Amino acid sequence: MPSELLTSQEEQTLILTLSDPATRNSLSPQAVSAAIEALNQADQNPDVRAVILRGDGAHFCAGGDLNRIGGARERPPEAQAASIENFHTLVDAMRSFPKPVIAAVEGFAAGGGMSLALACDLIVAASDARFVMSYAKVGFSPDGGSTWHLGRALPRALALEWVWLAEPQTAERLWSLGLVNRLAEPGQALAMALQLARQLSAMAPNAVACAKELIQAAPNRPLPQHLDEERDAFVANLFHDNGGEGLAAFFAKRRPVFR
Repeated sequence: MPSELLTSQEEQTLILTLSDPATRNSLSPQAVSAAIEALNQADQNPDVRAVILRGDGAHFCAGGDLNRIGGARERPPEAQAASIENFHTLVDAMRSFPKPVIAAVEGFAAGGGMSLALACDLIVAASDARFVMSYAKVGFSPDGGSTWHLGRALPRALALEWVWLAEPQTAERLWSLGLVNRLAEPGQALAMALQLARQLSAMAPNAVACAKELIQAAPNRPLPQHLDEERDAFVANLFHDNGGEGLAAFFAKRRPVFR
């Protein structure tokens, strides 16, 4: 039975759980499509301020199901290309989603599972979690945007080492390199991710969305253009109702209530 996507909501946080513990939550086309649909719905839902992506049980995600992928060799290459395109649609949806997306990683994040974690805005990982670009072990090259993310976050030689040698990396090492935001006690990644989501949910959603968009676009823009974008975003947020609430709360020395 292929993995499925379980959804739940805690306060203003949508929790997406990849579920197939027997295969360490390997990815299935069904789960990927369900995640895309969940993000599309959450985008329009004002009661959702943040999203957490996690795995069911002891692990985050083992990446693609090799039994299914092996079977793809019996079909035309275009069929597997379409499956990867669907996966890439999810990665792009996570990156363009205007609300924070947080990975809560326990156990292993391998192959496409590591790609998914890297596509999230923030990563909370258990201190004993392991990350591995496992593609090379079976003669594959990476997908899911992992080389894009690693190529920008790491020195070239280190990114190549991780992709070529496919050696597991500790959560502590990723934290020291700035790829992981928070280290949690084993079994507590979801709890810490929820705490982080609550902090973000209390902030002005419009300002949070603008900050994500600006930071993601910055590497591909010349500074003069980016300064113009920052100017326009600042003015828009100043004159937003939440800008008025933030100023009123500051001067009244109270906690703001953003909508």
